[in-house]
Amino acid sequence: MEGLFAGLDVSTQSCKIVIIDLAEQTTAYIDSVNYDEDLPHYNTSEGAVRGLEEGVSESDPRMWIEAVELLFGRLKEADIKQEQVRCISVSGQQHGLVALDKEGNLARNRSKLWNDYSTAEECRLLTERVGGMEKMIEEVGNTQRTGYTAPKILHMLRHERDSYSNAAILFLVHNFTNWYLTGAEKGGVAVMEPGDTSGMALWNPVKRAWSSKVIEAIDPTLSEKLPAVEPSDKTIGVISPALAEKYGFSHECRIDAGSGDNMYGAIGTGNFEPGIVTVSLGTSGTAYTFIEEPYVDPTGEIASFCDSTGHYLPLLCVSNMANGYNALLEKFGITHTVFDSIIAGTKAGNGGKLLIPWYEGERTPDLPLASPVYFGFGLEDFEKESLCRAILEGHVNNLYAGFRRMPVRPKAIHLTGGLASSPSWCQTIADIFEAETVPVQGEGAALGAAIHAAWVWNKESGGNYSLKALAGPFIVLDESRRKEPSPGNREAYRIQRRLFRALSDSLRGIEGEDPFSLRNELIRIS
Repeated sequence: MEGLFAGLDVSTQSCKIVIIDLAEQTTAYIDSVNYDEDLPHYNTSEGAVRGLEEGVSESDPRMWIEAVELLFGRLKEADIKQEQVRCISVSGQQHGLVALDKEGNLARNRSKLWNDYSTAEECRLLTERVGGMEKMIEEVGNTQRTGYTAPKILHMLRHERDSYSNAAILFLVHNFTNWYLTGAEKGGVAVMEPGDTSGMALWNPVKRAWSSKVIEAIDPTLSEKLPAVEPSDKTIGVISPALAEKYGFSHECRIDAGSGDNMYGAIGTGNFEPGIVTVSLGTSGTAYTFIEEPYVDPTGEIASFCDSTGHYLPLLCVSNMANGYNALLEKFGITHTVFDSIIAGTKAGNGGKLLIPWYEGERTPDLPLASPVYFGFGLEDFEKESLCRAILEGHVNNLYAGFRRMPVRPKAIHLTGGLASSPSWCQTIADIFEAETVPVQGEGAALGAAIHAAWVWNKESGGNYSLKALAGPFIVLDESRRKEPSPGNREAYRIQRRLFRALSDSLRGIEGEDPFSLRNELIRIS
């Protein structure tokens, strides 16, 4: 099988492109655009417009298109035969709402992003209108969270009615990018697909259908603004003639259905068979796995998503991960290497000192107004060594507390994101999750998109390559950082996991174990 295949990842802070060469089984090209640095006229910080109200996180969708065009322009000047790109697939940050009017202009100049939590009131209203949390989960397989898209739509209806009324199409980020690639206002294809659509909390991933009850709870005419949901494993059309001419692509270059960044992150980390778990260690933290049958968490803490292969992707997301770590490094003026050396000189369990790292609210558990809690610290304990280990163990325990509801016993955890390069993070995840961990090299979602493009194109061209066979040469595990759970830390971390849960429950008014007794038990064995 020959040809080049491109993956675009339109993420929160940057836009990346990865091109793979199947004949050579190599990654032929990688490039990225950082919105803050490369497109400063959009006035963003970490990809979101500066100076908005607390809890509001938004971007101008035109910034994403300009980033794609900048990448395409660089590609044209590079030593790569872009005319041989047979298919392009787009990975997009999930949940972001893009509204277009009937002429193809933005009906709202900015898109609310996944980390916007200004829609808490809309989440409450939607849940009440449908009949409570259990009814909501029955309708869409998920609860309503501020990150999801349905409350963003209701927020626009309640607070910006003119924008809502003018909207003819409501898109997610990757669907909007696909519409642009296939022609935009001059014939762009307006469709969605199951993976990303699962994250709207408006569409049922088990029934694979829109929820009429949730739609009616927002606006009975909303269905007229929602594109059709087509399969993930097909292309939706070809690149527009204008883009083909401008950037040197073949007029026959096809556009894949695309999907959300988590769906393509799974492919890009080799997570497309049962028993593999991907943990992404970025500003937020996610954990997800491949399963063949749908899973719906009765508490709604584990998101019920479809994947991009026709199967399912239960997913956990916590709002806080690298944020606390990065702030600590800045406060003490230390490097990643120094942090690892400090951790090496401290003991698992931290002598009963524990951090609940809810620095910017929290998504799991669903606490938009949460704040951090330092437990078991004496006045003399707020020093570098104790705080470094508290940050590390607190963030990993916070992720594990949600993960315990995941319907999988992992054979291996594949790590991605910036923190995956840290031996301390790799080992502590292995210890607390009690599973082998290994970082995955590469560009994650952008690579997964490129692999998916090759798989879909091959299927439509009559080939019979499996996704695993196509992906194999491109999934590179960092064996030098593979970690096994340390037997010597097992007892301390089993107690600490219980302590974290007990303290979390206590803060939320849930009856559970006594955190003070568990702290004493942890001190005793430490």
